[in-house]
Amino acid sequence: MPSFDTVLEPDHVKIRNGVDNAIKEIGTRFDFKGTGAKVELKDKEIQATGDSEFQLEQIEAVLYGKLTKQDVVISFLDKVEKVEKLGGDKVRQVYKIKEGIEAALAKKIVTSLKDSKLKVQASIQGDAVRITGKNRDDLQTAIAHLKKSFSDTPLTYNNFRD
Repeated sequence: MPSFDTVLEPDHVKIRNGVDNAIKEIGTRFDFKGTGAKVELKDKEIQATGDSEFQLEQIEAVLYGKLTKQDVVISFLDKVEKVEKLGGDKVRQVYKIKEGIEAALAKKIVTSLKDSKLKVQASIQGDAVRITGKNRDDLQTAIAHLKKSFSDTPLTYNNFRD
């Protein structure tokens, strides 16, 4: 039976390039000269550090702009609500990079496919959802349904098997 996996995977190379471009622009912009403004890419998060919350908003605008130019969907970033206060007048904002489908979203995907009355079966496989059907047309219909139903989530479809 044909099948495919629905996953949530960011392109780490594009994220790295976007962050590097943001670092370059922050280093050359006049309004950031002589300040503690910086952006760092840690393992699965991006940290923006600045002198004030207003400066963090400016850094965020630069970061989002550079990531968008690299074709990174901004919804891969999960902005932590709390702004951390560092020593002195420094503040830090953390953006977590989403990877893998969380259990709640996976359950929504499975129930959405069941409610759609399509001739496919969906099962949760760790941080992915495997969708199987009798033929390719059913799977393509399922992909179209998921794209329409979860348009705000950057789902990718891979591991096609015939």
